[in-house]
Amino acid sequence: MEDSITLYTHPDCTYSDALKSELQDLAIDFEEFDLALNPELWDKVEELTGGERITPVMVTGENIEVGFHGVG
Repeated sequence: MEDSITLYTHPDCTYSDALKSELQDLAIDFEEFDLALNPELWDKVEELTGGERITPVMVTGENIEVGFHGVG
């Protein structure tokens, strides 16, 4: 069974848009949390990123990727 993918995004972040587009183009399912609509999740993002308020953040199982191909 594949790990599910969770994305933390922000509508003002072009890297969030790029990551979502890439996953959609590859037909990869993901669950998205828009931080503009769910600001209470910033605490979770800071926990995942070591205190940074940065998007996108992609969580796949135990793997955490910050930014889009290392940029964000």
